[in-house]
Order: sequence, then C-alpha cells, then structure tokens
Amino acid sequence: MALVGLVRVSTKKQETERQYDALDPICVRVFEEKVSGKLSVDLRPGLQAAIGYLREGDMLTVQEVDRLGRNLLEGLIALNDLFERGIAVKVLEGIASGEHTERSFVLDMALALAEDRRRDIVRKTRNGLEAARKRGRVGGRPRVIDDDKRAAILARRDKGESIREIASGVGVSVGAVHGALSEHSTLEAVEQEA
Repeated sequence: MALVGLVRVSTKKQETERQYDALDPICVRVFEEKVSGKLSVDLRPGLQAAIGYLREGDMLTVQEVDRLGRNLLEGLIALNDLFERGIAVKVLEGIASGEHTERSFVLDMALALAEDRRRDIVRKTRNGLEAARKRGRVGGRPRVIDDDKRAAILARRDKGESIREIASGVGVSVGAVHGALSEHSTLEAVEQEA
C-alpha cells in the first residue's frame, strides 16, 4: 500500500508549502493542482493525475478533507469515485482525520463544514467590501488599466488591431483590454443619450 498525496489550492497565488510539509515525508508521490475545489472531478487535473497513478489498495492522502472539495456535492462525488476504484483516503488533520475506505457520517459532515466555511468566507468578504464602499473606499483587486493604458488601448483599437494584439502591445491581459473597451462603449452610449 502506497500513500499518494494531493495538494490543492484555489488560485495560483496561494501557497502550498504547508500541505507539502505534511505530505512529502509520508507520500511516495505528491500531485498538485491550483483549481477551485468546486470543480467536478473530471475538470481537476491534479486529482485526475493522482487517480491515474493510484492502484487498488493505495491511499490518496490529503492534509484536510476540504482539499478534496470545498463544495459538498463535488467532495462527495470525488470520495465516491475514489472508493469505487478501491482507493482509500487518508486525511491528516481536522474533523475527518484518519483512514477511510468508504463514506461515513464524519466524512460527509467534514465536507459539509468545509462548504459552510467557504460560504462564510465569501459572505464576510462581500460584507467587508460593501462596508468599505459605503465609506468611500473601494476594495478588491487594483485596476491594471490606468488612463495612459486606456488611451493606448483605444488608439490601437481605432487602428484596427485585434484584442490579442492590443493586450500584447500594452502589456495587459485580453480580459483587461476587453473590459476597457466595454467600459468605453458604455460611456459613449451614455454620453450619446444625454
């Protein structure tokens, strides 16, 4: 029986060291993914790679059960899929810590609590941003398009450049260019109506 680790974080900016510190010493191999735990098993490359590597009798090991899924349904589907393949799950920390060869109330409850914790974080973040907005402060990610970049984007678009060409030339993402162009179109429409 081999222990095979799975490290998961939701975004590329999140750190994985804590999970690796727990898994590296005990696992023969550790797979990583930086995707939302709300995605289905089929859309999770790290989990798919780990499943492909695991053999019957092996144990997929995670630091906490929410690494399998932050959404109750997807977490349960992931567990069912693993158990149907004869793959056990080892959880190192938290309410569901231990080795599991089938679904149990404790595992289901741990996944439900993980989903609730995630929902609570989202709610508190929204409330904080709303409170900041009422005080005149704007939270969230800083804008990447300043007035100079906006002018360059509009000038390049007037020349007939594609969104990809503009993004490359200005040094911003395709989405940022699209957003700047959409915002400009909306402002033009409002000005024409006035």
